[in-house]
Amino acid sequence: MTNLVEIRDLKIEAKSDAGRIIEIIRGVSFDIAEGEIVALIGESGSGKTTIALSLMGYARSGCRISGGSVTLAGKDMVTLSERARAKVRGTEVSYVPQSAAAAFNPAQTIMEQVIEITRIHDLMPPAQAEARAVDLFKALSLPNAETIGSRYPHQVSGGQLQRLSAAMALIADPKLVIFDEPTTALDVTTQIEVLRAFKSVMKKSAIAGIYVSHDLAVVAQIADRIVVLKGGEIQEIGTTEQILKAPAHAYTRELLAAFEPKHYARPLAETVASPKPPLLEVLDITAGYGPIQVDGLPLMKALKSVSFRLEAGRNLGVIGESGCGKSTLARVIAGILPQAKGDIIFDGRQMAQTAAARQKEELRKLQMVFQFADTALNPSKSIGDILGRPLSFYHGMNARAREARIGQLLDMVRLPSTVRHRRAAELSGGQKQRVNLARALAADPKLILCDEITSALDTVVAAAILDLLKELQRELGLSYMFISHDLSTVRAICDEVIVMYQGEKVEDMPTGLDQGPQHPYSKLLFSSVPKLDPGWLDGLEQDPELVRAFAKR
Repeated sequence: MTNLVEIRDLKIEAKSDAGRIIEIIRGVSFDIAEGEIVALIGESGSGKTTIALSLMGYARSGCRISGGSVTLAGKDMVTLSERARAKVRGTEVSYVPQSAAAAFNPAQTIMEQVIEITRIHDLMPPAQAEARAVDLFKALSLPNAETIGSRYPHQVSGGQLQRLSAAMALIADPKLVIFDEPTTALDVTTQIEVLRAFKSVMKKSAIAGIYVSHDLAVVAQIADRIVVLKGGEIQEIGTTEQILKAPAHAYTRELLAAFEPKHYARPLAETVASPKPPLLEVLDITAGYGPIQVDGLPLMKALKSVSFRLEAGRNLGVIGESGCGKSTLARVIAGILPQAKGDIIFDGRQMAQTAAARQKEELRKLQMVFQFADTALNPSKSIGDILGRPLSFYHGMNARAREARIGQLLDMVRLPSTVRHRRAAELSGGQKQRVNLARALAADPKLILCDEITSALDTVVAAAILDLLKELQRELGLSYMFISHDLSTVRAICDEVIVMYQGEKVEDMPTGLDQGPQHPYSKLLFSSVPKLDPGWLDGLEQDPELVRAFAKR
């Protein structure tokens, strides 16, 4: 089989804030055959996206390709002029980003943007380009293929927008498509639809691909071969089957082990034998957004009469697809969004609707760790200042006591004491999330609301965060409410799970799942979790009536 891509001894340098030159890609070499899909996997910072972008002759700001060659269809993308590269981009090699929402212009229709590359390179008449786009919409299993192009990006779902970004990448019949973590932000049911669509179109048209991901189960469904990366170097290359079943390198085995989180949850029998009083009771909560109607309820209801209880020292998982009300529920409990109806009883007391109306002691006992540490941490403050603020606010500590406690908090979350002098931008994703957790711990809480706190992390870092959460729980007697669309994570850490669908709680179940999910939506959700089996997606058989019944509207 002829090689479409040949990467030889690729080196890429970056300049640090201090002006020091650091080699971040160190002599990487591999090939991609025509029609082959090769996956790049590894933890955050391993160089996956940096290598993928080099196939377009591109290096991010502050970086430069310092050595080696990247040959695509006989053209060395490193030595080509910028004008020549511009002609190749979009026509011979194209890119599907992680966040399709950020890639689309909200002021233009979808069709205008999908066919734009054909106009830029004068590839075909507009009518032909639109007909080609509609064919791609059908191939990618998009609803209303004939008319969806007339909509604007905000008028389609996240999964639909991700497939539309693939249509944009495919419209010029490229030889190679770069997929940069395109399903990371999607819930499991949507992810299945998108993966199936990608795989179908790529195989049918014999288009080569490079698939960047830290999710081995997703990679297993779409890749022919896998390149394992760490620290800008290749650790192992092999077929998907070989990497998953007989990994040769210790780091590959570590990645595979991290994919299956340890199961910490206690058996259900333990709680039956010794029931505890509830730490948190949520009673008939209704909440939402938009103007309040004559019945006192919001126009758009995100939560509809949700009730549950959480015992002290135990963990509750809240799962469901995007838009089901998971994060809204956490915000209502935290007092960020007032409920329109219902009550929240925490530690034996009824909570005021808003955080501003709650007593300081109530705020201290209930803390929240947000999904995106980047936006939750003040970029202008040092980590010491960030951790010092709750120590002053809740405990009235003086400067000396704060300094000592900050050191203890950093030690608790396994960060070096020197981190206190740094700012968030100088930390990795996993380190930032540990700081986020340390800030919550500074209050000495009884309950921490964890809102998708591992979804933006690679599997190795996410597994380490879960280990840390359970260790802290044992030491401090904490309870967690864990919101996620990652079912394996929830099953690993939670004693009980509630399943949400369109703002309603549809099932309450122990994580042991001895009886399995009972509600039809729960069955669909759990059957959609990818497995470390290359044949899983092709062999997946879901009840078509369930799929239709719970398809995103």
